[in-house]
Amino acid sequence: MDDLFINKAINYFLIEDIGNRDITTEAIFSEESHGRAVFIAKGSFIVAGIREVAVRVFKSLNPEVECQVFANDGEMVNNEDMLLEVSGPVIDLLKGERVALNLIQRLCGIATLTASFVDAVKSYRATIVDTRKTTPGLRILEKYAVRVGGGRNHRFNLADGVLIKDNHIAACGSIRTAVELVRDQVPHMMKIEVEAESLEQVRECLECQVDVIMLDNMSVAMMRKAVKLVNGKAVIEASGGVSLKNVKKIAATGVDLISVGRLTHSAPACDISMRLSLLS
Repeated sequence: MDDLFINKAINYFLIEDIGNRDITTEAIFSEESHGRAVFIAKGSFIVAGIREVAVRVFKSLNPEVECQVFANDGEMVNNEDMLLEVSGPVIDLLKGERVALNLIQRLCGIATLTASFVDAVKSYRATIVDTRKTTPGLRILEKYAVRVGGGRNHRFNLADGVLIKDNHIAACGSIRTAVELVRDQVPHMMKIEVEAESLEQVRECLECQVDVIMLDNMSVAMMRKAVKLVNGKAVIEASGGVSLKNVKKIAATGVDLISVGRLTHSAPACDISMRLSLLS
């Protein structure tokens, strides 16, 4: 992750949550009050973001806050396991509590769900990848969590790669026209991916010699036919309607990539609590 971007984002999240002051905490505690807070897992899940995100939250508030990480990203933890301990001024610990929890609960949920998809297809060649269906402002963190869970990243943004989708094709009139227009503009090193909704469109993609063909919302039976038709002439990505119930069947068709929007748009947050005790 880009340190400059992450630090800037976390500062914004803190400003959003704190406003100009924490009225409640500052009324109860003095600046001399010090405490110790521990983050505890309330269930079993894959850890993501403790060191890279939660620690940054507290260090952004006060570089003197001491942080001890007990669970590294990618590790499985269980109920009541300690994830992180932070020590320092109580005011800083409580100011950072909600931002830190909101972020790591979300990231752990994404990593855990991703790991479930990766495990489901481990017997096949297919790689699980994410999409751009992310929370605005959190994309870099959510895509990081996908990698922690064993998945891979698709495009980070629209400048990362060419993906000719249904609306592009409809506006141009054909896949061939869209591909020709793109090839005339993009660097020769950049791969071209095209979304196909039928076997006829798959054939058109092959005629245009595109690099990646996305099989969009196809049935498993049609995917199987498409894989046979492509026969290694392009990378094949399956997309649309992918769930834990059908991902293994999709992988069994022989596709190379399976993009799953729900990794980032529907992952349930994990339950984590912060317990505070006073030191002075």
